Amino acid sequence: MIKEKVKLIKSGKLTAEQNIKNYISKIKKKNSQLNCILHINEKAVSQAREVDKKIKSGCAGRLAGIGLIVKSNINVKGLICDCASKTLKNYISTYNATVIEKLLKEDAIVLGMANMDEFACGSSGETSAFGICKNPSALDRIPGGSSSGSAASVVAGFCDFALGSDTGGSIRNPASHCGVVGMKPSYGAVSRYGLIDLSMSLDQIGPLGSCVEDCEIIYSVIKGKDENDSISRNFDEKKKIGKIVIGVPKISADKQIWGLIRNKIKEVCEKNKWSFKDVELKYIDLGIQTYYPIVYVEFFSGTRKFDGRMYGFKIEDVCGAEVLRRILGGSEISKAEFAGKYYRKALKAKKIIEKEFANAFKKFDVIIMPTVPKLPHKLGQKISVEEMYNYDSLSVLANLAEIPAISIPAGKIDGVPVGLQILCARGDDDKMLGVGKRFDI
Repeated sequence: MIKEKVKLIKSGKLTAEQNIKNYISKIKKKNSQLNCILHINEKAVSQAREVDKKIKSGCAGRLAGIGLIVKSNINVKGLICDCASKTLKNYISTYNATVIEKLLKEDAIVLGMANMDEFACGSSGETSAFGICKNPSALDRIPGGSSSGSAASVVAGFCDFALGSDTGGSIRNPASHCGVVGMKPSYGAVSRYGLIDLSMSLDQIGPLGSCVEDCEIIYSVIKGKDENDSISRNFDEKKKIGKIVIGVPKISADKQIWGLIRNKIKEVCEKNKWSFKDVELKYIDLGIQTYYPIVYVEFFSGTRKFDGRMYGFKIEDVCGAEVLRRILGGSEISKAEFAGKYYRKALKAKKIIEKEFANAFKKFDVIIMPTVPKLPHKLGQKISVEEMYNYDSLSVLANLAEIPAISIPAGKIDGVPVGLQILCARGDDDKMLGVGKRFDI
């Protein structure tokens, strides 16, 4: 856990240099088997030595000597930020994302850049231009995506925590499949400046860690308004956790997964003297149909800068099938003869879903459901595009409603991790984390 690790480092029982060297050594020895990390920060050890000097002088930050892995669509100055695509192969960032600046200010150290689905287009970790990322918790199965390398790195013990981006479940999906904790903050709670986005209306940067408390610590550092991101803001959060009423929606998911989730809800409610009730959410079946038109259009718009003139290659010339599918889909939906009607309809449906969740949170403190409706498929197994997209059917809801959500390990089925997803009202991230800690046993 991060809190204990920082105490060890600041007390001198473990130096920042030793901590970072241990991780770099482990990555170099084991990454070839997992393909979690695309690029190592060769300056990490020397940066750790500087942190040790700050510790001795008594001016080190809250995360002194802690090592993190960063998803390869978040800019870290001096490191390759290629979005796991040949489009930006060997592109070196010229600046730090705001979240990176905040973490460095607290003396965290970037260990390297994580593998991911190409340009965050994917739910399995299989679309990277640089090879499939493997799931350390179930080597024969996908790790989930698109923050596959970030989640896998936490499980593999390659870092103290990782950063990912979540458009429709891209943090929570791999967190569920790999058996770690992954948090998507409220829309606007964390600056997206420096993120190479998939969909500007939905994206959010968030942490992945071995426990809820670690994610809570990192969230407390990276949250807050940023002048470089116009939608970022400070939320007036309430931390008190009293008697909680949990809403459990009737949604389609694997019966074994639901069994694990319901048993966990009953166990935690009995222990804390909480209650749970069924909640009706009429429009949640619209999630996928609403999500993808928005993503296709906004991704198409966002990729027009990758034309091969300023940097890299023209995206259409070198990208993979899923990236091309979304570009072509967005191009078609955006055609002048449609006058944006499909995109506007999707935005209207998004508002309906947003309003439905807002009403539900007037009656319930949190809503709990599975993170993913089924177990991850096996590596190399061919599944349809529809089946792949349906991995996100339960996670896209939080992005569409602009609310916080977190995936916490609920147990295993046939040795494969399963995630429990907690959702809260927009801005109630701290409350969600407080409830989440009761489930994180």
